[in-house]
Amino acid sequence: MAARGTVKPFANFNASHDADVFYKAMKGLGTDEDAILTLIAARNNSQRQQIKLAYKSTYGKDLVDDLKSELGGKFETLVVALMTPPVSYDIYELRNAIKGGGTDEKVLIEILASRMASQIKEIATAYKSEYGSSLEDDITGDSSGHFMRLMVILLQANRQQGVDQGAIKTDAEGLFAAGEQKFGTEEETFITILGNRSAAHLNKVFDEYRKLSGFEIEESVQRETSGSLEELLLAVVKCARSVPAYFAESLYYGLKGAGTDDHTLIRIMVSRSEVDMLDIRAQFRKMFATSLYSMIKVLTTHIHATCALFLFSVTLYLTGHTSYSIMLSLMH
Repeated sequence: MAARGTVKPFANFNASHDADVFYKAMKGLGTDEDAILTLIAARNNSQRQQIKLAYKSTYGKDLVDDLKSELGGKFETLVVALMTPPVSYDIYELRNAIKGGGTDEKVLIEILASRMASQIKEIATAYKSEYGSSLEDDITGDSSGHFMRLMVILLQANRQQGVDQGAIKTDAEGLFAAGEQKFGTEEETFITILGNRSAAHLNKVFDEYRKLSGFEIEESVQRETSGSLEELLLAVVKCARSVPAYFAESLYYGLKGAGTDDHTLIRIMVSRSEVDMLDIRAQFRKMFATSLYSMIKVLTTHIHATCALFLFSVTLYLTGHTSYSIMLSLMH
């Protein structure tokens, strides 16, 4: 999947040279934000980590701390996110979602429903190491009911592998009997099946469910559940069908309307820019009959123009790297 990102490794990479560029961009009065953007958009995360080491070795200072002192607002948020290793960024977002002012269930749902099993295990280990408490304990201490139970199941990252042909019809019938076929809903059945089966298996179940009930599984989830559990179940279903389509939809609704959901937009663009942004971009056009970059262009009226330029840049795929001059001319 890494080959489906739009941010690529820079071919002629030199960490010491890039550290010097960062230093000069922040030296003296004022900050050359364009130079920072041009550099950071043309390096992948692994290379950015090497630049951080070279910067500290050369100047005896922490690059991220210097960037924080020089930048501000949404652009600072974006740049710091880009300078953070992917797993560290995920656990930072999860921690803030749990320990901030009220639980941001949207962030919990997005990360835990979309990441692969190996990533979730790595996230859980890194979270415990960084914060001294288990991610499961923190989530269960901050949530309840069926939503909490499904979160715990997802955190186990222990889905069955492959497709169990003998269980496809049984699972579809179980979902139908737990929802549409009865008065009330047996949420436990939805949680157990959707939380434990592989994506490949679930897609077979969804096809069988449609034949059996006459409904798409999403329709039944929306009718049979509500609130945070509904949102989590829908995310699990959508990610089983297509992770890029799930993120394309999240981006669309984050961009649509009177106000832009900057937090969601930045989080998705940063976390998916090296993973599957090409597929997200294709799904976005297919689902919404417009391009992702054309919607992002209007962000210059909502957030820092330089921040908008980076978000625009990661939707492009220009011979393996971002052309800042082309980006700039298109944006203005």
